[in-house]
Amino acid sequence: MVRGLYTAWTGMVNEQKRLDVIANNMANSDTIGYKKQGVTSQSFDDELTLRIHNNNARSALNYRIGDMNLGVKIGETYHDMSQGSLRETGNTYDLALSGDGFFTIQTTNKQGVTSTKYTRDGSFTVTTDGYLVTRDGDFVLDNNGERIQIPGAQTARNVAFDERGNVLVDGQQVATLGIAGFANPQALLLYGENMYDATDAAGLQAGTATVHQGYLEMSNTNVIKEMVDMITITRAYEAGQKMIQTVDNTLDKAVNEIGRV
Repeated sequence: MVRGLYTAWTGMVNEQKRLDVIANNMANSDTIGYKKQGVTSQSFDDELTLRIHNNNARSALNYRIGDMNLGVKIGETYHDMSQGSLRETGNTYDLALSGDGFFTIQTTNKQGVTSTKYTRDGSFTVTTDGYLVTRDGDFVLDNNGERIQIPGAQTARNVAFDERGNVLVDGQQVATLGIAGFANPQALLLYGENMYDATDAAGLQAGTATVHQGYLEMSNTNVIKEMVDMITITRAYEAGQKMIQTVDNTLDKAVNEIGRV
């Protein structure tokens, strides 16, 4: 009976984690370039159960009764890297990626340490010095890992980005966007601010995505599907609650009623 309580508890904890992930997906359904997350579940390894100290002539032997499972646990949290829809904005420095790849961003923390991050959010702007930056002021890097500075970006000169990420000013190439790809994008770590950290296991390589100027990639979260999954999870959570209540009532009878007979 106590094992039943534990098994039901593991199921409820698992559903709570799944619910947290879905809630985060729904909260970011309008976040530019957001990639939704998912959670897998798996059972604990089966444990062999034995009958020991059997009162017969063969009591020295342990008899195998069968296998026992201790419930469910979180398998892994993964990123769904499928393409989001593109929304046209017409803004010069709004860029969207189509295909496999990430914009390369240079961030600086409060201690003044700079590091490289990766994002699909292409809602960029330029500083008064002509540097291409994110909305938070982080620098966008080129294919050589250098900050991109666009001459005359604040004037009426024509600034264009072609599909290969080349930055053109009045038809002259001045830089190329650093589009990074990863052999194993599931090994990327969430950094925050809609950016990722790359690990060695991610396998940094050249990206193959094409660039679309005047567009933004929207979140790939399907709100309707997330709501349906939320209802399913809520019902599974309630089933775990009822199981715990049932086992608790049974234990109550065993202790307080049968014990008085």
